[in-house]
Amino acid sequence: MGQIAGKVIIITGASSGIGASAALYLAKQKATIVLAARRKELIDKLAQDCIAEGGNALAVVTDITQYSDVKNLVSTTLNQFGKIDVLINNAGLMAISPLNLSKVNEWEKMVDINIKGPLYGIAEVLPIFEKQNSGHFINISSVAGVKVFSPGGTVYSGTKFAIRAISEGLRHEVGKNIRTTTICPGVVDSELKFGSSDPTSLQSIIEFYKQAIPPDSVARAIAYAIEQPEDVDINEIVLRPTQQEF
Repeated sequence: MGQIAGKVIIITGASSGIGASAALYLAKQKATIVLAARRKELIDKLAQDCIAEGGNALAVVTDITQYSDVKNLVSTTLNQFGKIDVLINNAGLMAISPLNLSKVNEWEKMVDINIKGPLYGIAEVLPIFEKQNSGHFINISSVAGVKVFSPGGTVYSGTKFAIRAISEGLRHEVGKNIRTTTICPGVVDSELKFGSSDPTSLQSIIEFYKQAIPPDSVARAIAYAIEQPEDVDINEIVLRPTQQEF
């Protein structure tokens, strides 16, 4: 807990699921949480809840597919708190469908949210971390970034494999006092399961998600990575329900 208190932590996709659970969990440990998501009413309410839990919080409406929004998120955080200690790239979209349905619009959305969004965050925050000579990137991938989710998850898996590659490359490039952690959750109860527009795939995913673990499970993994001493870099955590084979 001592390594978390007082840290300024940006969380994207903070309006629900893993992002919201992580926000509340870290707020209880006296962190300052900057909540980034598109749904203003949800992150405004979550900010109040974080403060009630003993932390500090600021809600910043952000569409991570818009570089200007990400620039505003980072500059607002810096102006308000004077530093950034952790960036949690959590926002994601899982639109499962077979390739032969050619859901090109959904592919583009997944690339924009799951890959370009985190890259925008890294682009804006890395210079700050380098100036501070400290900082921590936490990138949320998936077990679908460890093994291709099939059938129907080819493009989604592609985006999550990309996050693992970007994280590993980032760790090699910056190293030293800037830490990089990839977290690969299995089935976690969240809105992610509703991302597909293909009825057959959607029904299959909803059935698959009956084994889901709560998002607090991932929040604890995030906290574990953050609370390590500054000379300890947790590179990757893979967690899933005990009954999940994939």
